[in-house]
Amino acid sequence: MSNDNNPTWSLSGFGDEIDPDPKIQAAVMLALGAKHIEVRSAWGTNVVELDDAQLAELKAILDEAGLKVSAVASPIGKVDVSLPAEHEVTRLRRIIAVAKVLDTRYIRMFSYFRAEDQSPEDIRDAVMERMVLLAAEAERAGVILIHENEKDIYGDTPERVLDLLETVNSPALRAAWDNANFVQVGVKPYTDAYAMLRPYLEYLQVKDAIAGSGEVVPTGRGDGQLVETLTALSQDGYTGFASLEPHLAAQHELGGFSGPEAFGEAARAFRSATDAIGITLS
Repeated sequence: MSNDNNPTWSLSGFGDEIDPDPKIQAAVMLALGAKHIEVRSAWGTNVVELDDAQLAELKAILDEAGLKVSAVASPIGKVDVSLPAEHEVTRLRRIIAVAKVLDTRYIRMFSYFRAEDQSPEDIRDAVMERMVLLAAEAERAGVILIHENEKDIYGDTPERVLDLLETVNSPALRAAWDNANFVQVGVKPYTDAYAMLRPYLEYLQVKDAIAGSGEVVPTGRGDGQLVETLTALSQDGYTGFASLEPHLAAQHELGGFSGPEAFGEAARAFRSATDAIGITLS
């Protein structure tokens, strides 16, 4: 039962986990009660590679469905840190243009892979140099980069995510929180990371995972401390997006896939958890 004290969060989700076709993505998101969608790829093409005509068609499809875009889920920073700094700055400029067309201010991104013989400390300076450039680009454009704590990038542990955010120190760089990814690097998300990163937490990505195997599972069925995290967020005034990224069928380097059925299962598990806490999803 909803009342005035209950927080309302905006439900979204990675459309390409449902189907490559944005019309099917939109239909499923609407069926799940969402008014937003997160755009990573359409017709099997990543957002950074969509041409202007494809982008216009995608926008028309989403407009017709009445869906707004919560974020562009870009691959920025999901590359080896040995690439020249300008490589990702150039790609970000294109993504910013995409975000403007899709009318969203959030761009999801990452903090670089490293060679097998390198430690996170070895690449720290190069990562910071690149992140400062990217954040400056975002500031100029009036968009916000949300950094996802992806496994095996520089910012995959709470301490290094905090290091990134404090060092870059830009209003255009904030944290996209992913419980499952923390589990996959041996972190207890709520216990080890929540208090540390909450001041920067701007966007919630919804997935759970089992410690040890790292297997991704629906909300509440893993070790991601999702109930504790969601409860704390609801109590301290979070009112942003909750974006479903179930990864239940297949995972690969640049994303995951669930299919409509598994995606629906993930959405129902999440809604069941938020209902129990008293969070309204719209």
